[in-house]
Amino acid sequence: MVSRRTVLGTAAAAGLTATLAGAQPRAATPRFLLDYAPHEGSFASRGGLLEQVAYAADQGFRAWEGNEATARPVAEQVALGNELRRRGMRMGVFVASMPRWAQSRPLLGGNDEADRDGFLADIRGSIEVAKRLDAKWMTVVTGFTDPRLPIDLQTARVVDAMRRAAEIVAPHGLVLVMEPLNTLVNHPGAFMRTVTQGYAVARAVDSPAVKVLADLYHEQIQAGNLIRTLETCWDEIGYIQFGDNPGRNEPRTGEINYANIVRWLHERRYAGVIGMEHGNSAKGRAGEERLVAAYRAIDRAATGEGL
Repeated sequence: MVSRRTVLGTAAAAGLTATLAGAQPRAATPRFLLDYAPHEGSFASRGGLLEQVAYAADQGFRAWEGNEATARPVAEQVALGNELRRRGMRMGVFVASMPRWAQSRPLLGGNDEADRDGFLADIRGSIEVAKRLDAKWMTVVTGFTDPRLPIDLQTARVVDAMRRAAEIVAPHGLVLVMEPLNTLVNHPGAFMRTVTQGYAVARAVDSPAVKVLADLYHEQIQAGNLIRTLETCWDEIGYIQFGDNPGRNEPRTGEINYANIVRWLHERRYAGVIGMEHGNSAKGRAGEERLVAAYRAIDRAATGEGL
């Protein structure tokens, strides 16, 4: 006959074994081959900003984007920077200077010097933010077109403004990435509309502190021909963002063949960050899981799988 003491001892041992087994760290999720960067809202169901960063890291993401970083309190900037370091993640872009959409300003190519002065003040104010986040790249939008002035004159003035901005950030090892925006769907009146236009401005500025942000959602709408454009303008592209079209959601929800683009980037040995500048096609945790699955699928294309 088995004694009650034996039964209890066996049960306790089994419980301890189960507890210890449960305490073992689970196998780590493989990290992505390329540095895709989610942002706050990509994993909204997981909690606040730091909880979303932690969840992204657990899914294998190696980078993070934070467009709104300059608007956050300093304590939140510090906390975000610390969490990224703890998780071994890179900081992608944050916005150093953003247009006032409702006012269609600034006009960096216009006659009002105050617009350019305000733009440069934004750049100066963003340097400390970049330091707190260990950020290298800062997004700038070069404002709006003034329909009353010749476009060549406006271009020359934008080039001058970007040269002055480069002088501000270059000593700190920072890079301003100019983002072309589509005017056909989202941003009518924007000055910089295509990657090739950005390339021309960056070449004229002639500084390693000024490059182009190639947001492929905007470029697909405005000009298309994505891989050839990337190849042609490669020397002046400093940062890349994904977003499918139509809908501006995760890859595999629209017309852009992101598997081919990822394969091309991998073959080019692209070592920069790829911002996930888009929404989720479905709400809640189901949408978040679909987002991760989409990036797993296109990431496999980097090694030729699934093509």
